[in-house]
Amino acid sequence: MNQTRLFLIFAWLMVATLLWMEWNKEQAAPPPTTGVSTTAPAVPGGDTPDAAEQARAGVPGAPTMAAAPVAAPELAAVASESAPGNDAVTVTTDVLQVLLDGGEVLQADLLRYPSTAEEGSAPVRLFSRDPADFFVAQSGWISNTNATPTHLSGFVLDRSAAPAGADFKLAPGQDEVVVPFVWTGPDGVSIHRTYTFRRGIYVVDVRDQVVNQGTTPWQGFLYRQLSRVPRALESSAPMSPEKYSFQGAAWFSAADKYEKRKYADFIDDGPLDKQVTGGWIAFLQHHFFGAWIPAAGDTGTFSLSTTSESGVPRYLIREVDTGVNVAPGASVQNEARLWVGPKLVSQIQAQDVPGLERAVDFSRFAPMAALAGWLFWVLQWLHGLLGNWGWAIVGLVVLLKAVMFPLSAAQYKSMAKMRKFQPRMAQLKERYGDDKQKLQQAMMELYKKEKINPVGGCLPLVLQMPVFLALYWMLSESVELRHAPWILWIQDLTARDPYFVLPVINIALMWATQKLNPMTGVDPMQQKMMQFMPLAFGVMFAFFPAGLVLYWVTNAGLGLIQQWWMVKKYSGEPVVAKG
Repeated sequence: MNQTRLFLIFAWLMVATLLWMEWNKEQAAPPPTTGVSTTAPAVPGGDTPDAAEQARAGVPGAPTMAAAPVAAPELAAVASESAPGNDAVTVTTDVLQVLLDGGEVLQADLLRYPSTAEEGSAPVRLFSRDPADFFVAQSGWISNTNATPTHLSGFVLDRSAAPAGADFKLAPGQDEVVVPFVWTGPDGVSIHRTYTFRRGIYVVDVRDQVVNQGTTPWQGFLYRQLSRVPRALESSAPMSPEKYSFQGAAWFSAADKYEKRKYADFIDDGPLDKQVTGGWIAFLQHHFFGAWIPAAGDTGTFSLSTTSESGVPRYLIREVDTGVNVAPGASVQNEARLWVGPKLVSQIQAQDVPGLERAVDFSRFAPMAALAGWLFWVLQWLHGLLGNWGWAIVGLVVLLKAVMFPLSAAQYKSMAKMRKFQPRMAQLKERYGDDKQKLQQAMMELYKKEKINPVGGCLPLVLQMPVFLALYWMLSESVELRHAPWILWIQDLTARDPYFVLPVINIALMWATQKLNPMTGVDPMQQKMMQFMPLAFGVMFAFFPAGLVLYWVTNAGLGLIQQWWMVKKYSGEPVVAKG
């Protein structure tokens, strides 16, 4: 297969990929804001679990209570708009500034992640009470027989356990901040809730301890949920990675592994009613996510629902546990983790939670996600050596070129021989004219005699395409590279080249590569297409992340050097038929 066909095949693959990505972007768009409340199943009590979910959760039997599950009554309707409670506090660590009350995490700023690359930019606000960008984490208790605190009311700051002045700020030399809340119910039952924030960590430990000092058993279900509106995508760039990053709900179970659902499919894909032991639930967005992670041995029911607030759709994913019975004089403890922050691979892996690494959504296809994860591991190792993500990308290309050298050498050797025999092939075309069958037979005899493999250049291309796509998703999704500079004008490897220098260099490299492969005997239409190809790719790469174009330019530059050497070594003087 000659160089012309290689370029044409690659161009076809790229066009197909871009069309698929554009289709995927349209499919990922959130549904219209009008009419949501009429098509989405309403959740009684606003954002509070309904009776059916409580009944499905089940309650373990106890000697002093009915053993069979009893349907819980619906809670009274409550306002769905979140607002700070009377005991809302602000917690500040080295990485987070969070506003919370006993039942809700209402606001969370990621102090180490500015919203834009501009100096002085405000930090990313992941959780927010703003109706246009609503995203909160909520947790409370429900019961069919007893009074309970919900995420909207009941918990108050436990001032007897709080620091003086209720100053919840990580001090120098301090490793954690503990925020205590308490609910005191009738009949001697109390629930003590503590949020624990740690230095440098985006995971908040949430512990509930139910203490029954009364004379009758107490029954309750603990629920955790995330509620949000779809995030507005501000970037207008045609190839903005944010537009192609997954936006929606995700969850993990041991039985069905990683699953996710886009906002547009919340209703169309049917209800979610899944009993899970361990697992996790989350809302994902580009570079960041929020997730509830129950304890590994806890069993609960995962569900999805939608509501509408002033015509704006609100999406909810929740977990309701199987319930507890607390005998008089006894206590029960339940623990979970709340992830509030960036998709940092190292911290995600440190949680040792099955499937949580899939929150870094490199691809919907597991093999492609695995390849992207491997590339990121290599890139991270190179970054540790070189100290710069741009040079790490260059180093990655060098390593991949070294690994694929035997295949590339065979490709360029075959292409060099093809170049050497171009005049001979042109003579065969003149001799047989329009007799395609005889021309094909003569060409095959020539290939066999001179030991030329006409398809020798295909395999490196086939292997290179998935690497290219995996690298695109990896560079687009990796928050570690967000706003990461390279040199001079490239100050954000995940954004496009602001001055289009790298795309222009790519045009020059593609043009030089074409010059090494004369088009003698090539169909005139193919020649015109090939002459247009460098410009087409240059325009396309103008909208790609600079890190991806840097990868391709480095790959093309090394390939050009390698091809020039192979042509010089193997082609020699053109062979012309005698007689």
